[in-house]
Amino acid sequence: MRNTGKNLDRKIIADTLENEETRVAILENGRLADIFIERMWDHQKAGEIYKARVESVLPGINAAFVSIGDGRNAFLYLNDAKGMNISPNRELVVQVTKSARKNKGARVTPRLSLPGRYLVLIPHGDEAGVSRRITSEDERKRLRHFAKELRGDDFGVIIRTAAEGMDAEALVQDVESLLALWREIEHNAAQQQAPCLLYKDMGLLGRVLRDEVYNDIDEILVDDEDEFENVKKFISMLYCEGKEQNACKERNYRPNVSLYRGVVPIFEYYRIEHEIEQAVERKVWLRSGAYLVIEHTEALTVIDVNTGKYVGDTLTLGSMNMRHTVLDTNLEAAEEIARQLRLRAIGGIVVIDFIDMEFEEDRQRLLARLEEVFHPDRSRARIFSMTQLGLVELTRKRGRPDLKSILTRSCPFCSDSGWVLREDTIAMSMKRFLRKVGHANKSEAVLIQANAAVAKYVNDLYLKSWEEEFGRKIIIVGVPNFTWSKYRIEAQGAREAIERRALQMERRENVLVVYRVPTP
Repeated sequence: MRNTGKNLDRKIIADTLENEETRVAILENGRLADIFIERMWDHQKAGEIYKARVESVLPGINAAFVSIGDGRNAFLYLNDAKGMNISPNRELVVQVTKSARKNKGARVTPRLSLPGRYLVLIPHGDEAGVSRRITSEDERKRLRHFAKELRGDDFGVIIRTAAEGMDAEALVQDVESLLALWREIEHNAAQQQAPCLLYKDMGLLGRVLRDEVYNDIDEILVDDEDEFENVKKFISMLYCEGKEQNACKERNYRPNVSLYRGVVPIFEYYRIEHEIEQAVERKVWLRSGAYLVIEHTEALTVIDVNTGKYVGDTLTLGSMNMRHTVLDTNLEAAEEIARQLRLRAIGGIVVIDFIDMEFEEDRQRLLARLEEVFHPDRSRARIFSMTQLGLVELTRKRGRPDLKSILTRSCPFCSDSGWVLREDTIAMSMKRFLRKVGHANKSEAVLIQANAAVAKYVNDLYLKSWEEEFGRKIIIVGVPNFTWSKYRIEAQGAREAIERRALQMERRENVLVVYRVPTP
């Protein structure tokens, strides 16, 4: 459970209106703590189960490549398949453990797991474990006893953090549900030819609710009526209604579920858009006036801590003031670094260059603070000691693609040395803007200008479906020198007038490209 106190206000905000993209944010005391983004063309998400076919085996790197039906072969460590015959053209059931990212295919394993609300079912396993996040020894002993009782001849179980305080009835129901799901997957695997998808986890909002909702969630806001009803059903099932009345008697309150009906897009209203924009920038300002600089490389992430505008307590003079200033800055930076790694979904190796500290007592205090702020993180982080150069090294489990790789791409104008927003990201921003404008202006047609490459991308993928969804004519003008991530409405009004305006622009400036859906 992330929240260890009663003073942390946590909200889940779901932006689900657009068919092309779903976004779910977690706010803690009004600040963005986590953001999850899923686009309709995303493939090979962690948790999906496939019937795969082995394409090649490479003993030199102790790995095999398997086809799961998506063009790019997935990577399988042979150590994960001990005791199995892995040879070309052989079929086997695998699960995605790491989604495809950048130029790498997905990583898969034949060791399957099916997560439920309170436990994880391990087909063909013999585990009887308890989440490490449950720290009470008495509770661990109690749940470990349940795990051993629930474990079957052909499956193991791992008790999740959400099971803390729950009785056997809830755990039995979870096992029965997961076991029925596994039998269905087994049946489908026997009937279908490889490669094929056997199991797809619940949608993004459902996964976030399953994994994130504990007693410390105060409110869930959704902007779509269908999803609003789905969330209410999920919460009713989870919190003291129906079969689990006795099982969830320890849960003394439940989050409010609200339908957002505002004209302003929900992420804009709660200033989440602004925080997302900041989350791809290099520099992060701290409240004190100090700042972080976050740099990504292929091998690791480097974070530099700087005092910036922070000068400490001006009433304290001399070296003692400098010591306190440095320590205070580093402690504040430690907390923000934990937040940024979680928010940006940064995993792998991270090296932090804190401001140099002369006293061993201060260095130990900083390391203790790092352990404290990373403890609630669902993605396990391991803190190493400080090096002689004053660097702190840590590793954080990579659970999903990092935010920057989802929202941005290498710059097409500067030989890939910089970055720009992805065309997908700009297109979704444009669509939300058109929806917002449409509430205020019910005109028949709209003429919008954008960068030529972005305009073509929108035309090729979205323009026809947008017109059908909004019920208005949308004409996009591609302007070669237009700023990459910007767009603007040139005109709105009657359809004939907008068509005439677009034609005039096309004739007047040959470099412009006008995109419109042909009239049937």
